[in-house]
Formats: sequence, C-alpha cells, structure tokens
Amino acid sequence: MISAFWELSCGRSAPIPESQPARIASNTAAPEVRTKAAPPPGDTRPVLITFGDSLTAGVAGKSYPEYLQDLIDAHELRYRVENLGVSGDTSTDGLARIENVLSEHPALVVLEFGGNDGLRGIPIEETRKNLEEMIKRIKAAGIRLVLLGITLPPNYGPDYVKPFTAMFPALAKQHHLPFLPFLLQHVYQHADMMQPDGIHPNGNGNRIVAQDVYDLVAPVLKNSTRGSA
Repeated sequence: MISAFWELSCGRSAPIPESQPARIASNTAAPEVRTKAAPPPGDTRPVLITFGDSLTAGVAGKSYPEYLQDLIDAHELRYRVENLGVSGDTSTDGLARIENVLSEHPALVVLEFGGNDGLRGIPIEETRKNLEEMIKRIKAAGIRLVLLGITLPPNYGPDYVKPFTAMFPALAKQHHLPFLPFLLQHVYQHADMMQPDGIHPNGNGNRIVAQDVYDLVAPVLKNSTRGSA
C-alpha cells in the first residue's frame, strides 16, 4: 500500500510544526539549482511547463521533465518542456511564482505541489486554497493544465492524511482536470528506483514517473495539436 511505503520512508509520528519545517529533499545533498534554459535559436515549439517542488525539479540524475521531453520527442509531438520545479517549495511558494508561469504563455501546465505542505503540517484548507488559486489563474489565462497528486505517511494521522490525499481528486473533479492520484504510484515500492531518503525517485524512477505523466498529458497535447491544425 502507498501508506506503508511512506510510513517506512519517513518514520514520523506527527505533523512537523511550521516552526521546524521539513522539506522534500531535506534528507539529501543540496539539490542542484536549475536555471531557466533558453530555447535553442529558432525553436518555436509551444511550451509545456512542469511546475512544482523537488519532485519536479529533480534531486539527482535526470528529472522526470527531462525524460518527459524524451518521450514527447519520441512520439513526434512538437512541444518543449520547461522545468519550473524548485526544491522545498510549498503551495504558498508556488502561488508566489505563478506569474512566472503565466508570462511564458505555455500550451499546458503540469501542476505538482503539496508534499512540503503536508510534511510541515500546514492546514489542509490553506494548501487547497493555494492550489485552487493557481488552478483558477492558469485557467483564466486560457492555459490547459493537469494536476499531480501526492500522499503522506499514515503516522501523520488519519484526520490529516485522509483529507489531504482526497484534496487532489476533489480539486480535479471540481475544475474538470485530468489528474494523477499519486505521482510515485509505480516507483515507491522499488528501492532501486528511489533515492536513499525514500521520498524522491532516482533517475530510473523518474523515467517511470515521466511515462505516467506522459500518459496523462499526451491526449491533451494531441487534442491541442489537432485543434491548431
């Protein structure tokens, strides 16, 4: 079960107070700071932005957005993936950065936040409001998006974990979004696909994560391509 994995990997008995914040990537070496890569000269492909925390930014090895670009290229879909993941970001940080996303006028946004909120024990309603505001602003700009979900260790307590996990499908249903219930669904049980911290995928794991994300976004990208033809 998902919860069993997180219990083993995190081993905490209660949500961490905000005065002692835990961050995704806190048990790893300092994450690589990824700067925005300029598109190659003459590259006019529409942009797909992956927007999130360290699960998007990547910790070591190739990130899932890098593998996602490989899959998009292999399937001859003309989109350029831009990774706007920042390690340690909460949904509040994401909301503060939303203008960076909108200014790129992307064709699609892959939205992934919440893990750091949960590890800090931030009130779920606050996280939900931040996610919903990001969703509303992206949609108001006429940009398509998909939502990636996450879950927490069961020892954070069912009163916190259950509504936290349910927040993602509820938002997806409310706003009619394609979504993935749990980003790490096919890698979390495989030690050879995870970093030693038990929280982040390694390069091999990110290859699998990218396939799951590709399966989610491919219908949207193909529909967009047909609509612009």
